[in-house]
Order: sequence, then C-alpha cells, then structure tokens
Amino acid sequence: MTIGPEVAGHEMPGPAITGRSVPVRTVARALLWAIILALSPVAAAGVPPPARPADWRWPLDPRPAVLRPFDPPARPWLSGHRGVDLRVAYDGAPVTSPAPGTVSFVGVVVDRAVITVDHGNGLRSSFEPVESGLATGAAVAAGEVLGGVRSGHCGRDPCVHWSVRRGEEYLNPMAFVMDQRPSVLLPVVPEPVPEPHR
Repeated sequence: MTIGPEVAGHEMPGPAITGRSVPVRTVARALLWAIILALSPVAAAGVPPPARPADWRWPLDPRPAVLRPFDPPARPWLSGHRGVDLRVAYDGAPVTSPAPGTVSFVGVVVDRAVITVDHGNGLRSSFEPVESGLATGAAVAAGEVLGGVRSGHCGRDPCVHWSVRRGEEYLNPMAFVMDQRPSVLLPVVPEPVPEPHR
C-alpha cells in the first residue's frame, strides 16, 4: 500500500506524494518513533541533561553512602534539602575539594563550621560541619583536603552536608559525580515484511 490521494478508502487531503511512493508501514514507523522521542524524559526537559563533569570527584574517600538525598523546595523560601548528606567513617574524617577552585568562605554559619569553594563558572560547593585551617583566597586542587568533619549535622551518625550552587540556584551534587542522564528504553519495532507484488 502506498500513500497517494486515497489510503484505505479514505481521501487524503492535498496532492499525492509524487515520485517514489512511500509504504504506509514506513510512515507509521516514523510516526511511532517521533511520538516515543517526543514523550521521552529527555524531550520533556527540552535539553538533555549533561553527563557528569569529568573533573569532579567525590569529596570523601572511599565513595560514601548518601544518608539524605537532594530534595529541593518547590519555591526558594520553602523547606527542603538543598544538598546531600554523606556518611563519613569517623569524626574528623578529611573532606576534599570535588573540583579545582578557590576558597571563598571559611567560618561559622549559625552554629556550624562551613567551608565554600568557588569552582568558577558560577559554581560553588559548600561543606558543613567542616573545620578548616585554610584561608579565604586559597587555591585548592581537586582532591585536596579542605578540612575535617565535625559532629552535629546528622545526630549520632557522622556525616557531611554537601551543597552545590550556580549563582543562587541549588543543584544536585550527585549530578557532578554520577551520570544522571535518564536511561531511555525504546521498543523493538520489527522490520516490515514486503508486500507481495500483484
């Protein structure tokens, strides 16, 4: 069957496709793929999420368990979890810079020791509670020790809170150390069987 002025007894609007005729199954397959791709999470976001940056690494070694995941609020003024809580082996465990940068803040916020590293391009990582001997303006390499974890953030479990911001927007730190792109499973569409010539 081919696309022309009439398909399956129904009139097609407009002129017939001229030149080589296109089998209906080919058109149906193309439409199916277009619908699948249009409804995929990647298309819904408009732009596919980037792969994790190659120069970022975990701020703890070995790779820690995530005690509390990133859970941003719907609005900036609402409650939420603007970073991740990572399990540490012991109080005083070293926290390292996840990427190269410059220390932009070392001090106490409310009652917790905090260190912030500016990684450039508007990206900043903050860690708490981390006591550090570094000074504001110090250059740090990826993997360089920033300080030691202090107790108090996760109750009895020693942990560190890690947040990443671009400007004033909080981002999921896991996207910088893990590939967060969605897996998209596409259906297997069998090849069409050619119709016998009449």
